[in-house]
Amino acid sequence: LMLIPGLLFLFIFNYLPIGGIWIAFQDYNIFKGVFGSEFVGLDNFRRLFSSSDFMVVFRNTLIISILKIIILFPLPIILAILLNEIKNAVFKKTVQTVIYLPHFLSWVIVSGLFINLLSVHGGFVNEVIKTLGREPISFFTSKQHFRGLLIFTEGWKEIGWGTIVYLAAITGIDQEQFESAKIDGANKLQEIIYITIPSISPTIILMFILRLGRILEAGTEQILVMYNPVVYEVSDVIGTYVYRVGLGTSDYSFSTAVGLFNSVVSFILIIIGNRLAKKWFDSSIW
Repeated sequence: LMLIPGLLFLFIFNYLPIGGIWIAFQDYNIFKGVFGSEFVGLDNFRRLFSSSDFMVVFRNTLIISILKIIILFPLPIILAILLNEIKNAVFKKTVQTVIYLPHFLSWVIVSGLFINLLSVHGGFVNEVIKTLGREPISFFTSKQHFRGLLIFTEGWKEIGWGTIVYLAAITGIDQEQFESAKIDGANKLQEIIYITIPSISPTIILMFILRLGRILEAGTEQILVMYNPVVYEVSDVIGTYVYRVGLGTSDYSFSTAVGLFNSVVSFILIIIGNRLAKKWFDSSIW
């Protein structure tokens, strides 16, 4: 009985919409509906792959997502290990609360906050830069700096929240292992390398496979509220492209085709990631 609300939510919002992928193979007309719209086969996909913008968008998606994985994925693990070593309970809980809080802020608020901090005119960061004798940087309109800005703001907002999973995994480690290591003369670093990290490796692999499946979701909501036409060349990703070209012009068939392509690639990546993890690390989701 307790599972019913969750299962209903899953069915209504995750399984029922699967029928909507039929729109990707139609010239969908909102007035004619799914059953009255013309079937066009793979025309929307041909249009997608032949579009000059698509390769730019696809490349941006991969670059931004891979950079986020390389730079941000290890940080919650490191932070969780460091927090676990704090013995003062009050200080530990205070630090946890402070680093978790940004997760509850919307990207609109985060964007506004960083616009003020990084403003060329009176922004704190640029005031420091000018004090050091350098020219102020327009971070939000700089093709050179915008991707770095995306990575930094996502890290600031989400790293603290990501530590929850790894802290939970660390607390489940048998404490007798640490006691045995101390008796054998192991120092703290050796305990982390030989006990903590191997013990939470199944959790790390699970989170990595799930993150790999979202490689084409490079942070649509974040980018949508932070980017502008000046930086489209380096920041327009599949999600924002669908919003601008598909939903913005009411081209529902095209946007569904892009979404289906995204889902198929994500599914394939999860399958590949799971098999490689099972082969190399003897640990996988299934």
